[in-house]
This record gives sequence, C-alpha cells and structure tokens, in this order.
Amino acid sequence: MRIRTCVLEVGCVLLLFLSAGTPKTSLSQGYHPGDLAPRIESLGVDRGINYLNRSGRYTLLNFWAAYDAESRAKNVLLWNYVSKMDSNRIEMYSVSMDERASVFTETVKMDNLDLSNQFNERKGKESPLYKAFGLHKGLGSFLIDGNGVIVATHVDPQQISSLLN
Repeated sequence: MRIRTCVLEVGCVLLLFLSAGTPKTSLSQGYHPGDLAPRIESLGVDRGINYLNRSGRYTLLNFWAAYDAESRAKNVLLWNYVSKMDSNRIEMYSVSMDERASVFTETVKMDNLDLSNQFNERKGKESPLYKAFGLHKGLGSFLIDGNGVIVATHVDPQQISSLLN
C-alpha cells in the first residue's frame, strides 16, 4: 500500500512538472475556412466591401502592402487572373495596409491596377482589419462564397480555378 501511494505521489509531481513546461494555448486569431467573414463597412472612403447576397458569386478579398514585396506581387498576379474571369462568378477587392495614401496611389499606378476595387486601410498594422483577419501572420487572401462563408485562404490562381469548378 505504501509503494502504491509513493508511485501515485511521484506521478502527480511528474505530471505537474510536465504541464508547467508546456506553452499556454490561446484562441487562434483571424478567420479560417468555414468561418463567416465579417462585413467591411468602411475603409476611409464612402464605400465598403459587401460580399453577401451575391447569389453564387464569389469574392476574393486580398490584403497587401507596398512594403511587402511578396504580397504586392501576389496582388498583381491575382488581379490579372481574376480580371480575365467571368465577373458574374467572382469579384476581387484588394486592401492595401499602407499607412500613406501617396504610397498606395503610386503603387497602384505602377502596377497598372484599376482603382475601382482597390482600397487603402491607412491605419496599417493598427487597423481592426489587420487584427481581425490575423494578418500579423502574413498578408494574404480570402475566397468568400455568396453566403459570406470563407471557402479558402491564401489562394493562388490554380486554387481559385479548381474551387470555382
């Protein structure tokens, strides 16, 4: 009986020791496939981004910044790809996280992009969008269906094509 008590005490101490060494878990930040995407009301302009009630139409929401070469190049790649697709199937909105409007405007001009669906979130990393979408892990894209549900994240043209077919 004494041996059993001793083994139990050692086991409890060992369990406490091991659990103290594990990192604390926390809720994951950002939105993931299957989540309902939040409506974006305003980006410092009179218009917002609405991807709900589009009867089967997908929305590609892409976050980028001029200071992030990879996200900027991906924005151009996605924009050129989506612009060749049927606009009744998919629409793209790009949100720049550049704090300076002049940087945003000049970058859009240099990249030959249409300003109609390009937005600038001038709060940058302090933006509620930056925090809500978990962009501290990296700028990226979200493919959203007509019901406002995120279908995929960090998509490339090949994934868009396969997801829409």
